[in-house]
Parts: sequence; structure tokens; C-alpha cells
Amino acid sequence: MTRRIAVSGAASGIGKSLAGLLRAHGDDVVGIDLKDAEVCADLGTAAGRSEAVDGVLARTGGALDAVVACAGISAARPATVAVNFFGVTELLAGLRPALATSTTPRAAFVGSIAGTRATVPEVVDACLSGRETAALGAADAAAARGEGNKIYPSSKAALARWMRGVCLTGDWAAAGIPLNAVAPGVVLTPMHAAHAMTEEQRENVDKAVPMPLGGYAEPEVIAHALRWLVGVENTHMTGQVMYVDGGAEAALRGRERF
Repeated sequence: MTRRIAVSGAASGIGKSLAGLLRAHGDDVVGIDLKDAEVCADLGTAAGRSEAVDGVLARTGGALDAVVACAGISAARPATVAVNFFGVTELLAGLRPALATSTTPRAAFVGSIAGTRATVPEVVDACLSGRETAALGAADAAAARGEGNKIYPSSKAALARWMRGVCLTGDWAAAGIPLNAVAPGVVLTPMHAAHAMTEEQRENVDKAVPMPLGGYAEPEVIAHALRWLVGVENTHMTGQVMYVDGGAEAALRGRERF
């Protein structure tokens, strides 16, 4: 059965791997990215998100079976919040009516093991209340006081909390749309140039994100998990963060968190 699926971040990394995997299984994929995609738009801006939604709807006739938001950045600056949180939530919300036309609608996004780490509460709170200007301002202030390393975790933690807040609502669960996330550990993508790290840098990464099962992951590993989440087989999982991280979450949080 051919399904129509929109994938953001489709030009590289996890998104590119997922788009290729879906196409290999006969799905009709509409890729979204800054360039080299069916729909070119900047998810870091409100105008770009609207362009992305309009572009996908124009190409699909307003009907979708699944949406997977893979686009993201990891810089220690406010743009990370704009892309990672608002770029995901507004894309999903904008395309949700198109999903509702499907008999097997599904939605998912890429989270991160970083979402379990220390955050900037002001950034998270502003994201969850939909105040983008305030969220970017809080991220800028965090960077100015030397907490730029907390911006990326804040964006991913906010995403997980947003998902938990909306997944059971009338727009999602009552409409039959599962909404889930995959949270990777270290993935060998252009965003994480692990192949270029020094031995000291690698040791620091391994300490921050211990992955005893399998080591660093190739993007295809995450793509396979995402494909299952938006597949017709997933009829009852929603609101969940699936950690595909080589054991990092279990290693970092222990057996008291499950």
C-alpha cells in the first residue's frame, strides 16, 4: 500500500535516510528542507513554516498519511530553538488536518537523549506557552551567561513535553493520530561530525552519552525506528519517546527512571 508521507530535513542525515527508506518501500515522500527537496523552506522562521505547510498541501492535494519532522540543528544559539521546537510543532500542527483525511494517520519527530539533560527553564516554559520571541530571548540570555550548551537540550526537552501535552487531545488521539518521538544518542550525521573528533573529544562524548550497545549509530538505525512509528502497524503507541541510543538513557538515568 502506497502511503503519502512528508519528511522535514529530507536533504541530509536522518531525514535523508528515512526518505530513502520510505521510497524504497514504495511510499510517496514529499521532502522538506532548505534546498534539494520537493518543498524548500526555512523552518526557523514563521514565514518559512507557512511556506512549508502550503508547499506540502499543494503537492499532496491536502491529504497525507504521515508526517515525520527530522529537521534540526544543534548550535548553541537561539536559532536552535526556532528550528527544533517551533519548526517541528508548527509544521505538525499545520499538517495535522491533512493527516486527519487518512484512514491510518501517523506523526513522529526526532528528539534526543539531550532532552534528559539540564535545561534553561525560561526557554522551555516560553516554548510550551507558544511565545517564540520570549523563547529566543531566553536562549540568547542563556548564551550570554555561558549556558549556551543548555539551549539544544532545552529545545528537545520542550518538544517531549509538548508531545505529552497534546498527544491525547481531540486533535490527535481522538482523531486517531499517534504522535511519538525517537530520541537518538550520537548519530553519525553531518550535524555530529564524530568521525572528525580527536581522541580527547571522543572520550568526552562517550562520557556524556555512553552507548554500550553498538556504539555510535548510523542514521539508517534511527530511520528504521521512525518508519515503524509512522507505519500502519503502530496502532496503540502514542506520547512516547523511543530511546534508540545504544543504552545511553538507561546508563545516565539508571533503574529509577523507566
